[in-house]
Amino acid sequence: MNTSIWASVDYDRPGKQTGDLWLPYSVHRSAYGNLTIPLAVVNGAPGPTLLLTGGTHGDEYEGPVAFRRLLRWIDPGALRGRLIILPALNAPAVRAGLRTSPEDGGNLNRAYPGEPFAGPTAAIAHYVSTVLLPLADFYHDAHAGGSSLAYLPFVSLRRSGNDDLDAAALAAARAYGAPNIQIWGYSPDPRLSTAEANRQKVVSLGGEFGGRGTVSRDGVAIVERGVRRLMAQWGMIDARPEDALPDETPARTVEVSGRDCYVYAMRSGIFEPAVDLGDAVAGGDLCGAVWGLEDIADPPHDEHFQRDGIVMCLRHPGLVQKGDCLAHLAIEVPS
Repeated sequence: MNTSIWASVDYDRPGKQTGDLWLPYSVHRSAYGNLTIPLAVVNGAPGPTLLLTGGTHGDEYEGPVAFRRLLRWIDPGALRGRLIILPALNAPAVRAGLRTSPEDGGNLNRAYPGEPFAGPTAAIAHYVSTVLLPLADFYHDAHAGGSSLAYLPFVSLRRSGNDDLDAAALAAARAYGAPNIQIWGYSPDPRLSTAEANRQKVVSLGGEFGGRGTVSRDGVAIVERGVRRLMAQWGMIDARPEDALPDETPARTVEVSGRDCYVYAMRSGIFEPAVDLGDAVAGGDLCGAVWGLEDIADPPHDEHFQRDGIVMCLRHPGLVQKGDCLAHLAIEVPS
C-alpha cells in the first residue's frame, strides 16, 4: 500500500492490543528517526468496526481523555466487533499542546485526503484516508474549542448530500445523548476528516465538547457515555442502565447554515464579549466590543450578530487580531 506509515499492531488479531503508528521522519536530530502515534485495537466477536480519533488538534483534550478511559473499560470478551482508537492522532501537536503540528505547521483537520510523502500532517491524513477509514463502518472524531475558543458541548454531523448516509448519522447523533446536536449545513472546506468519511460513505460524527485549552469534566463524561451509547445502538455491546439519560429528553438540534452565523473581528485589540454561551440573540444584537491598544481615547469598535440564533462558540483569549472569529451562532431546527 502506498503509505509511509506502518503499525506495530495487527488490526485483525483477537483481543486488546496497544502500540504505535510509526512515521519515518528524517531530521537533523535523528537521521533515521520516526514520529510515533499511539493506538489501540480491540477485537471481539464478529461485528462492525468503530474508529475513534481524538487529538486531531493538539490542544483539545476531552476526546483523548474519554477514549483513554474507554480503553481501560472495554472487555474484548463482551465486544461484538472491533474498536480502533487513536486518542492523540496528531501526536506531535498533542505533545506540544498546539492546535497545529510543530513539525510542519500543518492543521490535520485541513489536510484530508492527505499525501503519503508530503510531510507529517499530510502523511497522517493519508493513512487515515487510505488505511483506517476503509476498515471502518462508523467513525467519531472528537474535538473541543482548543486554546482559542469555548464551545457549548454538542455532537455533530456534516451534511454529505447522501440522504441515507445523513439519516444514519442523525440517528447516531440522537443516540449519543449529548445535550445538543449541531448540523454543519454550511461546510465549504472539503479537507476535514468527517468530509473524507462522507466521501467514503462511512457514518461519521464529530463534536465539540469543551475548549479554553483545559479539560471539561462534563465534556469527558458526554464523550465517554456517548460512545458507549453508540456501541450499544450498533449492537457492539449490551446497553448499560447507567448510560441511560434521566428522562431521555431529546437533544436540541441546531444547524450552522451559512457564513452569516459567524462574527469576525474587524480590528485588533481586546475583545469584551456582550453575550454568554447558550444565549439566544437576534440579528443586530451586540456580540461584543474590541478595544484598541494604541490610543486610549479611541472608542471601542462594536461587533454585531448578522442574524438570529444561539451562541454556540465564543472567542476565549481576550487579545484578538483583525480576522479572528469572535463567535458563531447556530439556528434551532426541528429535532
